[in-house]
Amino acid sequence: MTTESPAHTPAATSALLTTVGNKIRSMRKEKGMTLAQLSEVTGLSQASVSQIERGLANPSFTTLAQLAHGLDIPVGKFFIGQPDSKSPVVRKHERRNLVGVTKKSMGEAVYELLTPDQNGALEAQWIETPPGHDTSATPFRHSGEEFGIILAGRKDIYLDGECHSLEAGDSITFSSDIPHWYKNRYEEVCVAIWVNAPHAW
Repeated sequence: MTTESPAHTPAATSALLTTVGNKIRSMRKEKGMTLAQLSEVTGLSQASVSQIERGLANPSFTTLAQLAHGLDIPVGKFFIGQPDSKSPVVRKHERRNLVGVTKKSMGEAVYELLTPDQNGALEAQWIETPPGHDTSATPFRHSGEEFGIILAGRKDIYLDGECHSLEAGDSITFSSDIPHWYKNRYEEVCVAIWVNAPHAW
């Protein structure tokens, strides 16, 4: 017999989605943006943005990233309920993640913050993507620079349509203003560390 963690119950998830939606709406209004404007810069439909703001949709990590880029904020701002750490050390069990908010849409993908907070000049993430993971439907494009290194498995990184296939030990650096997306078309989970500077991701 298994017991569902309170963090993953429907009621808890609904509360998290409502909080995230309220944050997005508040940040959009602070920047003087309309729903239509945020829709245009993110490539998301106006209806989708509206549903997310009202807590009626369970957005994928990719969608949250698109919204963060459209609002010109680090996606870490959506990591709710966890105050900034005063320690420079991030223990494995203390990594911030989006489990409970986007698990349904993410499948088995894992995105965890390796930096203590979003106040520094860079942001690093531990990323695990399962076979079939694909963000080509919503390419990323934002300011800054990115560095990634594959720790296990393989992944394809597309820069403006050009595919770069990386395997364990390979790394890549590129300007984030180039349209880019990721695919794991292989049979094993890919584990990678990704660094963005400034912390736009």
